[in-house]
Amino acid sequence: MTDRNSQIVAFVREETIPQAPPPTAEAGVVKWVRVNLFSSIPYSILTLVSLYVIYAILASFLPWLFNGVWHTSNIRECREVLEGATGGCFSVLSDRWNQLLFGIAYPSDQYWRPSLAFVLLFGALAPVLFPNAPRRLLILTGLYPFIAFWLVWGGTIFIPLMALAGVAAGYLVYSRYVADSFAMGAAGGVATAMVVWWIGGFVTGATEGVLALEAVPSRDMGGFMLNMILGVVCVSLSLPLGIALALGRQSSMPIIKWICVVFIEFIRGVPLITLLFVANVVLAYFLPPGTNFDLILRVIIMITMFASAYIAEVIRGGLAALPRGQYEAADSLGLDYAQSMRLIILPQALKISIPGIVNVAVGLFKDTTLVSVISMFDLVGMIRGPILASSDWNGVYWELWLFAALLFFVVCYGISQYSQWLERQLATDHR
Repeated sequence: MTDRNSQIVAFVREETIPQAPPPTAEAGVVKWVRVNLFSSIPYSILTLVSLYVIYAILASFLPWLFNGVWHTSNIRECREVLEGATGGCFSVLSDRWNQLLFGIAYPSDQYWRPSLAFVLLFGALAPVLFPNAPRRLLILTGLYPFIAFWLVWGGTIFIPLMALAGVAAGYLVYSRYVADSFAMGAAGGVATAMVVWWIGGFVTGATEGVLALEAVPSRDMGGFMLNMILGVVCVSLSLPLGIALALGRQSSMPIIKWICVVFIEFIRGVPLITLLFVANVVLAYFLPPGTNFDLILRVIIMITMFASAYIAEVIRGGLAALPRGQYEAADSLGLDYAQSMRLIILPQALKISIPGIVNVAVGLFKDTTLVSVISMFDLVGMIRGPILASSDWNGVYWELWLFAALLFFVVCYGISQYSQWLERQLATDHR
């Protein structure tokens, strides 16, 4: 009886059976290839055609790249070394790297100055772009414009020091009187800055040669350094100006609103190259005779105006995308216009506008190459002018243009990747 009952009792396993591995076609690389590349007959045909195109490009590009010549003094020696074989003449990069980066007239013994300014740029941008950066670097951020000006243009250090003192004095006067009168604070700040600058002129003249670097005129600026100067300065200036224009366009005061509307629509309706020609030629007719208005400063003004109009429209779109309840919430808290914009409205609008702002910034940096049409020797101007016009390297095209494309790609791709990282950090509404 016991044996018969024991045979009826079901067997209960005490250990879990190990999971069986998935089929080969449903895991790993095989699954990814099947799903993404060969999921259907049309996709399979497109994949095969794409692989053939990639193979054809690499089959001709890689030998040209790896068989390149780097150590000749001109194109004739380069062709003798290649002896009819496929290969790039990259010697032009090693021979003219200084002109491509710094221009044709910048003193060669002073290359350390713009290089140092470029390195300090990362430290100055760190506390602005990354919230976890040390707050002590904000001191470098505030001082960087004056340090970079002194390093790149040279001259006595007292000129940027007096400019810094004037800005600091103006800010202190403004912060002192802003509670009583905005106009009084602004006028007092400007007047104090002018007095400090006027006194600085005497100090500069009396201390000429003390803590001074070799002065480099703006006409000697060139190469990729010029593109970086225009890109960094114009993007930095156009963002706050674009915010002001966007707020002014939504203002309830008719005069301010229509001034902003006319400015934005006029600038957006004029090509940038036209504004550059205005900066180079026409603007001189509106200045007193004998006035020397620096060309780089004129170009910075025009490019900044151009970019600020587009940034204003991007930010206006971000403001329009916010629900009306956000404005009503700011009013219910008893905040005035400046407080509601600074604490509630603008942070949300700027977060929405990040892709558009980055798009304008990338386009602006690439548009700095247009200054070559007004005889400014930036990177493109150096390639089109002194380098290709010389008998040593006349006929070398792909190497130079690929080098220029690589530099711009690195900068623009870095900006794009930072914007995507920032969007992920600010995506608090999806967490």
